[in-house]
Amino acid sequence: MASLPDGIVVLDSVTHLDAKHKGAVAFCGSHAGVYAAYYAAYKGLAAVILNDAGIGRERAGVAGLELLAKLGVPAAAISHMSARIGEGRDGVERGVLSTVNKAAETLGLKIGQSCADALALLAKSKPQAAPSPAPLEESRFEVSEAGRDGVKVFVIDSMSLVKPEDDGHIIVSASHGGALGGRPEMAIKHPVFACVCNDADKGLDSAGITRLPALDQRGIAAACVSAFSARIGDGRSTYADGYISVINETARRRGGLVGQSCKAFVAAMVQARVAGRA
Repeated sequence: MASLPDGIVVLDSVTHLDAKHKGAVAFCGSHAGVYAAYYAAYKGLAAVILNDAGIGRERAGVAGLELLAKLGVPAAAISHMSARIGEGRDGVERGVLSTVNKAAETLGLKIGQSCADALALLAKSKPQAAPSPAPLEESRFEVSEAGRDGVKVFVIDSMSLVKPEDDGHIIVSASHGGALGGRPEMAIKHPVFACVCNDADKGLDSAGITRLPALDQRGIAAACVSAFSARIGDGRSTYADGYISVINETARRRGGLVGQSCKAFVAAMVQARVAGRA
């Protein structure tokens, strides 16, 4: 990996942050949407670089940088075409900045800079830990009208919010569709029946959709909505606005189609679950 100053944290996802990272400068392979930025601030990072996830609808892929700017936290995003989303090491080695917030600009970060050089500048500036952000609205809820006959549909802002009790049910997530670290076993924590993510405009090496073949191997139907149809990091938008851009073979067998609305895809998966189709 590129040579970095001591103390810089490199992770595949912001959701891997914990208490020991408070006050750190970090690169995380997550998108730079509002949920990821909120989580970085919640964990007290002093500065962070993320992935722009194709920027997408309403610039949702980098909307979190403004949230961090309001907290005084320097933040930037690398282009999704410069390094693989969801892979911390690759982001540091190949990432190139596409978006920079005002707090980071004042420290010398700029579009076109390498991720490694930007991290070094951030570390040199010795920024302070982020103040606590205002709580986000509910980031996980059940769409009761979408489920039937005991099959439940849950909408979540992040795949990290999947729970053991979701086994056999349907998840609509606003996370990118990449398997963290490029590892198939990181595609999902629990064996849901079907799930939806955001394609993050696919990006370099189609990293934004690598969960789908991994989930196929586990018999889980999976699809991604286009990053330009729904706001990444916003589960409500994924469900209400999203249109399916890619599906895996298990989803196809269960009635999923590219071009469906997310709501229609979910309805097809509920029907398949009720009917007991594999």
